[in-house]
Amino acid sequence: MPHEPASGPACAICYDHEALLHAAHGLASRLGLPLLAPQDNGPVLRLAVTTDGLELRRVEMRPGQGVRIQWLGNRRLRQASAATEGLIRAVGARRGQRPTVLDATAGLGRDAALLAERGCVVWMAERSPVLAAMLADALERLDQSPDGAGLAAHLHLYPGDAIAFMRERAGPERPDVVYLDPMYPETGKAAKSRKDMQLLQQLLGTDPDPPGLLETALRTARQRVVVKRPRKAPALAGPEPSHRITGKSTRFDVYVLG
Repeated sequence: MPHEPASGPACAICYDHEALLHAAHGLASRLGLPLLAPQDNGPVLRLAVTTDGLELRRVEMRPGQGVRIQWLGNRRLRQASAATEGLIRAVGARRGQRPTVLDATAGLGRDAALLAERGCVVWMAERSPVLAAMLADALERLDQSPDGAGLAAHLHLYPGDAIAFMRERAGPERPDVVYLDPMYPETGKAAKSRKDMQLLQQLLGTDPDPPGLLETALRTARQRVVVKRPRKAPALAGPEPSHRITGKSTRFDVYVLG
């Protein structure tokens, strides 16, 4: 996903109570963002340090009303199967075959966690420092949980640009599958009801994903590239997909290689 807009910090760091001030100060220093007390004026978006992990929220939101990354206990992960999730079919995960996947636009890591739950080893590339910090925090909490260590072992984070990641792994370490989920504006009732998407769009602005992302993915993946699109949206500029897996509101364009 894109970087924060260059006009100024889109986000500040805050903390829910004084016991978390030291951790919040360290996070603000690492990300180069202002540190504010909860009642201070400043950017509308806050990355809050809480006892339950990092939470992205607007200034008017109370603790717990924002967005946190929480994979354990997620019903979608527990119930996911090739019959219910087009993404699983799109990457070619089936009995006896668990491809390694680069999620080049990781965001909140939900699709990456779904694939990891199915046994795929997934690298999450995220170039937004705020989202990368949330993913790192979620991975640490997952690894420390007795029920989460198995899932955590299948998830890895690359806090940087996916194109750089792919260029670093142009040889034997290439992933089997590169997965792209370019950010696009949601409209209508879905946009109004998706708090997470509203917050991410406010954080990330409208910067497009970098030119050449699909082209680099096609050169990097061993087996296939998968692109998530709105159901009726055009394909990304480039070659035509080999096939499509279409759901009610979303489709996956699959580029089979070799």
